[in-house]
Amino acid sequence: MKDALAIHRWLLAHQVHHEIVRLPRPMTCAADLPEAVSAAPSRCLMVTVLEVATRVGREVVIAVTTPVSAPPPVGAVGGVLGVRRVRPAPAHVVNAATDYASGLVCPLLLPDPLPKFVDDRLPADFLTDDGPIFTATGERHTALTMRALDLMALLPGKMVDLRAKGTREAVARRH
Repeated sequence: MKDALAIHRWLLAHQVHHEIVRLPRPMTCAADLPEAVSAAPSRCLMVTVLEVATRVGREVVIAVTTPVSAPPPVGAVGGVLGVRRVRPAPAHVVNAATDYASGLVCPLLLPDPLPKFVDDRLPADFLTDDGPIFTATGERHTALTMRALDLMALLPGKMVDLRAKGTREAVARRH
């Protein structure tokens, strides 16, 4: 399993300024980050791992990076991918697909074959400010913090629009 030390070494090798923060109490999942580090939920990122059933019946696992304040709407993910069934991946699938502990997945160092998406609802000021961003490290007692610009430059994956348009809910509201 990947952990804070693996992330720290990788960031050092890429000469990225960061800090691994020791938390005063353990987290159960990335949604606990804002309280654990005393930061706004929009400054904390989480990775949600989803199982997607394709039209040919194959299950695909994807990772979606979003602010803790705005978890990915499952219907919107299905709409973006053009699939009918999207559900949260079970813990054992998350562990196997990401090599991180379920609920504490860091958006960095995810395996190459894993499809990765970044929610374009991330605050626009991430692209221009020097403020800190926090994310999980795979461990319950630590968090990663770094400048927003640095993290945005390193985030793997395709930016996607996860607003409700194109989902069944949005279509129902239009009619």
